Amino acid sequence: MCKILCESMLGIIINPKSGKRAFRMQRLYLWKLLKARRQPFIYRVTKYANHAIELARELVEEKGCTQILVLGGDGTLSEVINGIMRAELTPEQRAKIQFGLMPRGTGNDFARHWGLNKDFKRSLDIFFQGHSKPIDVGCVTYWRNNIPHHRYFINSLGFGIEPMVCRGAEQLKYYIGSHHVNYFFALVASLFKYKNPHLRLDVDDKTIVEGKMFVTSIANGSFVGGGMKLNPDADPCDGVLHVMFITPPTFKQIMQAVPRLFNGKLHELPFVHPVISDNLLMHTKQHQSFEADGVVMDVSGPCKVTCLKGALQMIVPEYCL
Repeated sequence: MCKILCESMLGIIINPKSGKRAFRMQRLYLWKLLKARRQPFIYRVTKYANHAIELARELVEEKGCTQILVLGGDGTLSEVINGIMRAELTPEQRAKIQFGLMPRGTGNDFARHWGLNKDFKRSLDIFFQGHSKPIDVGCVTYWRNNIPHHRYFINSLGFGIEPMVCRGAEQLKYYIGSHHVNYFFALVASLFKYKNPHLRLDVDDKTIVEGKMFVTSIANGSFVGGGMKLNPDADPCDGVLHVMFITPPTFKQIMQAVPRLFNGKLHELPFVHPVISDNLLMHTKQHQSFEADGVVMDVSGPCKVTCLKGALQMIVPEYCL
């Protein structure tokens, strides 16, 4: 367990578009709190997609910040994690970096895992109490034009229908405020357009599952889609990833699955195949997409997914230690 030192420089990354109605009040409260604590800080505001990757890398690499406070949702947090993981630091330096979260998005799934919500005063109290623990980070290695690339994820990685659902939910969020409602309607709409690809899943060089894929959800955190429990036993501190592979279901099976999306019992259905590992390899016979913490990316070739145990430190409520 580590504690924040008031003498150290705090880096703050803000996404003003996440929960923007309350942004002014939250920002003024935070500035007042920092002044009362005499906490030196640097803050940056995101202006475009993936900007938080650049900002996080700047703060830890150039400014020497070892604590980062994120004001944003799952997407902003994911970008910050990517920035930290891509920074030119030694593994020992990176493992000492602490990050905290004041949830301001629509889904806030990783925050939900830790019992954090939109009570921003409570989130800030937890952050400044400074109780931290090592957190795993997922990494997917994929290829474009035969060149390997890496994308890190903190909460979840999805193949199959999930990227299509994420795109649909992103469009619907401007009309429907509730993220899990967006996700559900996007899922229903995607069912009429999605074509199940062939996939082979290898774990430790052994083929575990092969065949037509409806969805493969790889989890570091236990919630997705605004509160759905696809992998309810996932724990960001256990050193492994929890995987749910679903073969193409019938309409009747889909109806059986819907109520189980939120109660954590989806894995009890016969067409759902759970897997636990820290090293996975996904093979497909065609071009595919995946979503990492809600960010959709198009790739080709196999995808290697690994769990980087204890890669960073997260500031969490004391009862989570």
